[in-house]
Amino acid sequence: MSRPYPDEPAGPFERPPETFTDAHGREIEVSVYDDKEFDALAEMYVAFDPADRAQGIPPANEEAIEEWLDTILGSGYDVVAYHGDTCVGHATLVADGDACHELAIFVLDTHQAAGIGSRLLEALLGHAGREGAERVWLTVERWNQAAIALYRKVGFETCDSESFEIEMAIRL
Repeated sequence: MSRPYPDEPAGPFERPPETFTDAHGREIEVSVYDDKEFDALAEMYVAFDPADRAQGIPPANEEAIEEWLDTILGSGYDVVAYHGDTCVGHATLVADGDACHELAIFVLDTHQAAGIGSRLLEALLGHAGREGAERVWLTVERWNQAAIALYRKVGFETCDSESFEIEMAIRL
C-alpha cells in the first residue's frame, strides 16, 4: 500500500533510557526492550484490560499473547516502561517494508492518563529514528480522541480518514 508521508521530518525525539515522574508521582523508567524482559512484557499483556484492546490486539489469552510477541519483537523497534519491577507500557514499530514501520502502543489502564504514553512514543521514535527508521504509520479508531491528540502532538499527520479508522503517518 502506498501512503503519503509528510515531507518534513518530525522531532527531534529523545533516545531512551529515561527516568521520569509521571502525573501521579510514580517513578517510571523507559528503556529499549531487551529479550530478558519477555516474561515481564507478557505479564503486562495478560493483565491488560479487555476494554483497552483495539483492532484485535493485544490478544486475550496467555498463549496467544506469547505467540504475538514472538511475531512482533525483533522485527522493528521496541521500548518498554517500568514502574518498579512491573512493566506498565510497551511501544513497538513493526517492520512493514523498506524503512516503513507500523506503530502500536499500549499502557496498562492503571497507568494511563499520566504521561507514560507520550514518553513511550517519543522514546520509541527517538530510538528508531537514530537506528535508521524513516517512515512510521498507524491506524487509530475514530473515537479514540486521546490517542489521536497524542499522535498529532508528536507530529503525525492524517493521511487517510475514509474508513471507521484514521490512518496517520510521520517522517523521522
